[in-house]
Amino acid sequence: MAQSPREYDLVLLGATGYTGKLTAEFISTNLPTDLKWAIAGRNAAKLQGVVDELQNLSRDRKQPDVEICSLDKAQLTTLAKKTRLIITTVGPYMFYGEPVLSACAENGTHYLDCTGEIPWYYDMVQKYHETAQRTGAIIIPQCGLDSVPADIMSFAVSNHIRKTLNASTLSVILTMYAAKSGVSGGTSSTALNLFSHYPLSHLLETLKPFSISPVRPTDPAKPPSSSLFYRLLGLQNIPELGGVQTTGPMASVDTCIVHRSWGLYHQSSDSSLSYGPRFRFLEYMRARTTLAALVIKLGFGVFGVLMAFPLSRWLLTPLITKFVIPAPGEGPKKEDMKNDFMTYRALGIADSKGQEKVVGSLESKHGGYGTTGLTLSAAAFVILKGDLANTEAGRVGGGILTPATLGEPYVEMLREYGMKITVGV
Repeated sequence: MAQSPREYDLVLLGATGYTGKLTAEFISTNLPTDLKWAIAGRNAAKLQGVVDELQNLSRDRKQPDVEICSLDKAQLTTLAKKTRLIITTVGPYMFYGEPVLSACAENGTHYLDCTGEIPWYYDMVQKYHETAQRTGAIIIPQCGLDSVPADIMSFAVSNHIRKTLNASTLSVILTMYAAKSGVSGGTSSTALNLFSHYPLSHLLETLKPFSISPVRPTDPAKPPSSSLFYRLLGLQNIPELGGVQTTGPMASVDTCIVHRSWGLYHQSSDSSLSYGPRFRFLEYMRARTTLAALVIKLGFGVFGVLMAFPLSRWLLTPLITKFVIPAPGEGPKKEDMKNDFMTYRALGIADSKGQEKVVGSLESKHGGYGTTGLTLSAAAFVILKGDLANTEAGRVGGGILTPATLGEPYVEMLREYGMKITVGV
């Protein structure tokens, strides 16, 4: 690793939680053996238990130190000054994220998390982006399943169009083509708490497609056209993406992140990095039949409406918590995750007279949580080894950024970690 006067290269906060343990395993088995790192939290016994589990995975390497730290500002400041990078998997971030992010932004410590909470991300940009720019801290929230596949595929497809077709990108359309993955209690709890924690007006404002982009397109591309039949149902039929497309579970969240990446690259001093002035990102999920697509769309719609109103939310939340979702800290068992996977397909359209099309795919041989451990550890390696010269994150020197601002080095590191990313005309 690059030399540093700080005690640690990396500290993982939340290693005793469900996603944190998986992330610790990826760090222990993939990052260099000379990595100086620690796991941090409030419970020394539980943290030592994680260290013991890691010892069984990789006996030939030094295991992480244990740091006792609560979310107290003074303790987090001390921790941030000890390390070059903090990864935190302690959520919901609307409750527990700001103290960690602020300590990193104020002390020039790089930061990664795996939130999917755009309203929180929006607030953090308003509060800490300029501070992080001043201190040089690279702050990248949503560096897990939310929203690396969408963000990296948009970057890779746009990059391919620019290099091979000498054109800017009109749009990138992504679909979750196929997946097998469980859900954890933490993720489910976060989704439920968003509706009660934030006013509906704030949710609607922050989930607008360009809400966290530093700039707005003057003439954004229009969504793809479809037949009258599918338009009446609120669906899409895109042959290149596998046919019938319905509401994607992470679409609104990923759209905001991808558009922030577009905005950061668009306002960059290096115009060759721009996706294009009219760029738009759209995301769907493939359904096997039109009926299934309609059921999924209606299900998401009804859930959103019911959770938006206090009375129905008050009635439904205890039932969902008790009978539907796992308890916080719990998730799929390892034996149930052996055959998990995530597959995405992307369609890019060049902003040219012929509007040439480019297709891409991203395949992970892990479910959502394994993929998150992979993407976090790969991003950490890119930042820590100092290979940032060819990235927007390296050029701007700091701020609240996005996974795609780690650029080509991040794409290559994801591939090295086993994620299959392909793009072609």
